[in-house]
Amino acid sequence: MSRVSILLEKDLRAIVKLDSSAVDCVEQAFAALATESVAMPPILRLDIPEYRGEVDVKTAYVPGFDGFAIKISPGFFDNPKLGLPSLNGLMILFSAKTGLVQSLLLDNGYLTDVRTAAAGAVAARHLAREDASAAAIFGAGVQARLQLEALMLVRPIKSARIWARDHAKAQQLARVMAQEHGLDIVAKADPGEAVRGADIIVTTTPAEKPILKAEWLEPGQHLTAMGSDAEHKNEIEPAVFARTIYVADRTTQTRILGELHHAIKAGAVMPDQSFAEIGAVIAGKAPGRTSADEITFADLTGTGVQDTAIANLALARARDANSGQTIDNEIKMGDAA
Repeated sequence: MSRVSILLEKDLRAIVKLDSSAVDCVEQAFAALATESVAMPPILRLDIPEYRGEVDVKTAYVPGFDGFAIKISPGFFDNPKLGLPSLNGLMILFSAKTGLVQSLLLDNGYLTDVRTAAAGAVAARHLAREDASAAAIFGAGVQARLQLEALMLVRPIKSARIWARDHAKAQQLARVMAQEHGLDIVAKADPGEAVRGADIIVTTTPAEKPILKAEWLEPGQHLTAMGSDAEHKNEIEPAVFARTIYVADRTTQTRILGELHHAIKAGAVMPDQSFAEIGAVIAGKAPGRTSADEITFADLTGTGVQDTAIANLALARARDANSGQTIDNEIKMGDAA
């Protein structure tokens, strides 16, 4: 008999928050990439162009975690016309010892939102100046809001500027977040002006052409790019690489679908050039920021280790809170082919 926990989005929102423990568990998973025998295959991607659909499947086994997750993330970008969200999905958590299903996490993408924001916090914790207090956020969606909230967990953020192609949405987000957090948060109509004087810049858009130029960057800044999670997406001008200390979440991945991919294609970076990964920086195996004047750049494309980390945290929290439903799944020897 196998006991399986079933957790709905409402259950997960009640027990998993964007907080220090979420940041710490994602940090632990990144560090394992540099110190443990992590198994993380390439992303499986399925495109359904007739309906502007794409499906990504990510997974990883991380030593030290009781389970490993397989995440299925569909994105169907005509859904809003049907009154449906563009993104949804689920995670399945399996026992790392037996391979039996431990939990179905029917989160509709919520856990991905949390772990993505937590990854941004990890990057800022290890690459941004400790006194960084002013943020610039590109984008006005869910991840834009979460990235700013994540920065507040690791740096003394006092002010923020928000830029988005839809200035009205940027203004609305700025108003809401200023009221919620009591900070000086304003919308900027010009992206270069948003960057000017910022200590940390985070891009969270689905842009397919660069929206951030190298000439805007200033000494001491930190840049995190979140949006380039597919080959056709590109937020950062390739010339940025010549001015920054670049760190990837996984270089084998960013060479295929991250900002590094576009820099190589543009000839701004040599195809075989080596770069540090965030896990190695966390583990002390690679330098991150070495001076206050350096400009650091984290290219975060989303990894399976993040999904395994947040899924394990979710199940542990659910057990502590006695949350969700539990079903008994009878298993008979010889049933499976």
